[in-house]
Amino acid sequence: MKPLLAGNWKMHGLSGSAKVLARRLAELDLTSMDIDVVVFPPNVHARIVFDEIAKSDLGLGAQNMSEHASGAFTGEISGEMLREVGCDYVLVGHSERRSLFSESSDLVAEKFRSAQSSRMTPILCVGESLEQRQQGMTSKVIDEQIDAVLNLVGPSDLCRGVIAYEPLWAIGTGKVASPMQAQKVHAEIRAKLGGEGSGTRLLYGGSLTSKNAAGLFAEPDIDGGLVGGASLDGEEFIKIARLLA
Repeated sequence: MKPLLAGNWKMHGLSGSAKVLARRLAELDLTSMDIDVVVFPPNVHARIVFDEIAKSDLGLGAQNMSEHASGAFTGEISGEMLREVGCDYVLVGHSERRSLFSESSDLVAEKFRSAQSSRMTPILCVGESLEQRQQGMTSKVIDEQIDAVLNLVGPSDLCRGVIAYEPLWAIGTGKVASPMQAQKVHAEIRAKLGGEGSGTRLLYGGSLTSKNAAGLFAEPDIDGGLVGGASLDGEEFIKIARLLA
């Protein structure tokens, strides 16, 4: 399968910096690299970024979306609205949405389903806290997060999405799961998905940089990365992309 690199810009930058970063990344020759690269700017910058990357092979994604198709939901953005501005991907269940905004796994599952109904590919984020890892609960936590989606949409639709393993203890901390630690979790996810999951892309996210990416990308069940802070540096993000190619 073709590897995937996703750059989550989070709540950073204004329109000018978004345009400059998108323009630099649009210079990537993805055809020769044979990878998919998708950027996830703040929603208010989606159209600006789309205009800069429209003639490139870069993809555009959203960091979040509503589980509802339309209605009186002040401040929310639907999947169809995101599709209209050029988004093909959307993050669902990012750890910051779960921890800071109390999104439950059931709500994340609803968003996963809504994304697919809107003809977007959801990237389901799963992962454990440091305390849960220390208590040996990593597999249990991730199973529960995946099961919420599996029970709602079924195995075929789940496997049509992307799953990103992002240990909470490694996000924005500078700590990173070792290739062995990450591979173990990815292999467990792959096994859980069964035969249909052989073509499902599994990403690693959590303080991913050009200094640690090569070892992680060399593992058999890691099909790419979800990059946070490093995606805001165009040259650094390009280095990571080249390591994935």
